[in-house]
This record gives sequence, C-alpha cells and structure tokens, in this order.
Amino acid sequence: MSQSSLMIDALKRQLKVKAVTYAELARRIGLSEASVKRMFAQRSFTLERLEQILEAVGMDFAELVQAATDTPQLIAQLTYAQEQEIIGDTKLLVVAVAALNLIPLEEIVAVYKISEAEAVKYLLRLDKIGFLTLLPNNRVKLLVARTFSWIPNGPIQTYFRGEAYGDFLDARFAGEQEVMKLVSVMLSPRSTKALLERLKQVADEFSRQHQDDARLPYDQRHSLTFMLAARPWMPKAFKALLR
Repeated sequence: MSQSSLMIDALKRQLKVKAVTYAELARRIGLSEASVKRMFAQRSFTLERLEQILEAVGMDFAELVQAATDTPQLIAQLTYAQEQEIIGDTKLLVVAVAALNLIPLEEIVAVYKISEAEAVKYLLRLDKIGFLTLLPNNRVKLLVARTFSWIPNGPIQTYFRGEAYGDFLDARFAGEQEVMKLVSVMLSPRSTKALLERLKQVADEFSRQHQDDARLPYDQRHSLTFMLAARPWMPKAFKALLR
C-alpha cells in the first residue's frame, strides 16, 4: 500500500475515533457532504485541503504520520494452505465471509444455523490463521488489507467460480437491485489497458463503500455480489467459423 493511501486510511480512522461524520466534517470545512465523500472515495487531497481537515479535527500533520506509521501490517492474501483449511469447513467459510462483511457475531448466529459457541470457535481459528483478531466481548478486528483478495484460481476462488456458474448466473437479472451487461468490443491494446484499470478502480471504490457502510446497523445492509470479468474471447460458434 502506498504511503499516501496509509495516510488517508489513518485519517479516516481518526475521524471515526473522534466521531466526526462526513457531514460534520463538511460543515467544519465549508464543503458539501457529497464533495467530502467524493474526496475520500477518490483519495485525492491537496496539501491545503489536508491541512484544513486536520485543523478541523484537532490534529497536526505529525500526529497523522504517527497514526499511519502505527498501522499494523495487513495481509493482502492468505496462503494456499490457509485457503484450503477454510474451504474444507463450510461453517468456517461462512464465518470468514461474514467477518469480511463486518457482520457481528450475534447476527451470524441469528442468520445462520451456527451456534454462538461454534461461531466463537471458528473466529478463534481465523484468529490463529491471522485473518482477524478476536477481541473481548467477541468483537472482531480484521487483519486483511483493503485490497485483500483470494488467490487467483486458488481453493476459495475456484469454489466461488463453481457457485457462479451453477447458481449466481442462473437468474434473469431483471430485479430492482440486479443488472447484467455483456459488452463485446474491439479495442486497441492501449484502450484495453485503460478499461482494465478502470474496472479495478470500480472494484476498489465498492470495497471502500463497503467499509463506510459497515457503520450502519445490520438490518440496513444487504448482501450484494458483483462479478467483473474481461478477457479476449468469442463464442465457440464464432470460433468454428474462423478461417
């Protein structure tokens, strides 16, 4: 993770510690709430704006640097063996995904056929793996980076790919909260690279939004899965007609 990203993440943590919402920060620095949200989403600050924000929350630049330096090293990926351990127990996988989605233990127990004792046991296993830290009162602190991902073609990605083929894509995608776009285009290498970078940015933006919405009560959030995929491809029937 870049130094600037560490600084911005540290600033967001300090806002939460000081109970300063985006709306309140916007009021203090004379911007609209939408502008503040956009600034954090794009992770783009001028030095003047950063100094203004720090003054508004009662911090100086040295304190922000210290907060960023004190950030523990987060993992961006598990090992193959760790993924195999998780995928080998369905309940462990459910608890791991629930933890990633910042679902508290009491909601895991209420939603799934998993007892509190089982949930704690699985959280302890994830703690041992280094996926999270189990805190007093069964609170959880994730130890995975914002850019965390499963191993490409690893045990868990392979599992979910199989679920996507058999279940996720078996839908009309016509509901209010559903969309599917299959777009086939012909692009230059430069345009292709730009498109792939933009798709990665979209995924990162939703990851950040997921963390922001984690502050909302559980009943105000719902599960949403989206899949980004792009590669040189044409239907087999088209290939069969190639000269």
